[in-house]
Amino acid sequence: MPDTARRQARAVELEALVKRHQDLYYNGQPEISDAEFDALWDELKGLEPENPVLSAVGADSSGVFRKARHILPMGSQEKAANPDEFLSWAKKTGLAEFVVQDKLDGASVELQYERGTLTRAVTRGDGIVGDDITANATRMKGVLGKLPTDFTGAVRGEVVMSKAVHAEHFPDKANCRNAANGIMKRKDGQGAEHLDVICYDAAPKDLYGADTGSLFQTRPEPPFDDELEKIGWLTSLGFNTVRTELLAEPYQVIDHRARVVASRASLPYDIDGLVVKQRIVDPVDMRRARPELQIAFKFPLEEAVSTLLDVEWSESGANYTPIGLIEPVRLAGTTVKRANLANTNTINGMGLRLGSRVVVVKRGEIIPKIEGLVENPADAQPIPVPSQCSCGAGLLDEGTRLYCPNPACPKKALHRLEKWLDVLDVRDFGVGLIGRLFESGRVRAIADLYTLSVDELASYERMGELSAAKVLDSLRSKRTLDLADFIAGFDIENIGVLIAQKAIAAGFDSLDKLRAASVEDLAAIDGFGDITAGALADGLARLRADMDAALAGGPLAIRAPAAAGPLAGVSFCFTGELAAMKRSQAEALVRSLGGTARSSVTKDLRYLVTNDPGSGSSKNKKAVQLGVTILDEAAFLRLTGGSHEA
Repeated sequence: MPDTARRQARAVELEALVKRHQDLYYNGQPEISDAEFDALWDELKGLEPENPVLSAVGADSSGVFRKARHILPMGSQEKAANPDEFLSWAKKTGLAEFVVQDKLDGASVELQYERGTLTRAVTRGDGIVGDDITANATRMKGVLGKLPTDFTGAVRGEVVMSKAVHAEHFPDKANCRNAANGIMKRKDGQGAEHLDVICYDAAPKDLYGADTGSLFQTRPEPPFDDELEKIGWLTSLGFNTVRTELLAEPYQVIDHRARVVASRASLPYDIDGLVVKQRIVDPVDMRRARPELQIAFKFPLEEAVSTLLDVEWSESGANYTPIGLIEPVRLAGTTVKRANLANTNTINGMGLRLGSRVVVVKRGEIIPKIEGLVENPADAQPIPVPSQCSCGAGLLDEGTRLYCPNPACPKKALHRLEKWLDVLDVRDFGVGLIGRLFESGRVRAIADLYTLSVDELASYERMGELSAAKVLDSLRSKRTLDLADFIAGFDIENIGVLIAQKAIAAGFDSLDKLRAASVEDLAAIDGFGDITAGALADGLARLRADMDAALAGGPLAIRAPAAAGPLAGVSFCFTGELAAMKRSQAEALVRSLGGTARSSVTKDLRYLVTNDPGSGSSKNKKAVQLGVTILDEAAFLRLTGGSHEA
């Protein structure tokens, strides 16, 4: 089946699954967990971001209750699964402050009032029409039949069951939500008195009408243009209301989430995240099927609370990356002692200190992450941040990156050697060996690698003649390189194979042309900009002697650009063993047909080639996450004509 047809077929399958499980969820009979449903949702979103089911709401279809229309729209919410996604949303919206509420794990209901009298209670349904469960709702705690005001409009809340009630009366039900959903929809209303309605929104009858213009044209009293005042008004009428906070900074929201995660076991009701929204009500945004100015900030699927004991600064080339050392905790079946801290922005934004109580999560990464501050004990101490590199230069802290600016830093030279071997995929030349060669002073530049002899290399500890010969054969088998690989291998800051390929495709298809290009010329390349252009121009000038030395005398050569071929613009990445050819031969075949071979999986990669598509390798997982097509070797050979001569 062609790739496009396969993706379409999978999208159709996913759409049907999402609809089915939405229907089961809204009708009180869920078959899968929230995490499993989210996985289906995210896969469909990766294949078809505009699929209509992603903006629709599941519908009640029991047929037991008559239908009624909503006053207050009940659309679905955008989701953030982790702090990075939340920070991206916060940056996009540019909100000056954040109203944060518990996301109750129950079933939505709209209470409709005419001149202060309850006229009906309507379930969420499809967001426009739901089931009229008024008879049951009047038996629930927190539902007011008569208000001390002549308000006409809707009050929105969540039907929930407390943990205590679940344990005492409904232990046979899987969880509080399932029990509440089932009772809420019972025809005889039996058990409805055990349910609570907790409210979080309200609007007058005409506020969200299709023809409503500015909220302030017919501004009702009390004011409904402020979320905090709205909650205060609901509380003053006697409604039970959701816990609500006003926070000024995105990282305050992240830390608040961490505190809630740490304490939610002690809460009387189940919650599965936070709802974050702007303080000022925007009726236009609220009419959207998926409002843009609010988001569901979900809790991690697996988390643990630990203590940050120390911070270790991992050095990779010029960059210093913080790794948190924590009190050991069990997480996802393993004992966790180390957790990623990303950068100094993360440390400062969360307000982390040595001794901080933190939330640690694991989402499939090798190293778990610290995702929020629970509390700072009185004896917590500031986290020391390195200020000087071992080369003597002062480190620069840009928030997202702590690094050594010294172009002659020895660590940069060592990292360049490691990057060169990685780009060329020279597996036999390990990091330990290159480190020993570097420390001895024998190999300090890329050109030095090609002057090594078998006898010389065999003299190093744990090598021997056979191992030395294998290492050098692996290195020397890749003497002729694409220009993009050559440039990327010299480890110029922010210049990888993809960026180099863009420059080459723009007409700078030789080393001489790239060197002759001005920053302005390079900045005009699509996807570059001034920073990338400056980095490339500076790197080419600074490393000119090293590049020339590597090319001098013939140890290396740059392959002439191939004419446009049938795979022009198509990119491949290979992982695992191939049967019909070596990986280097497969990559050469791709290049001979005008395509590009990459060493990593990115969102614009066309194909990942592997003979084990179901493996749990990092490349396979990332390809699935990004929606990259995975081919086996047989499909790759069919696509390339079945030949591997190159």
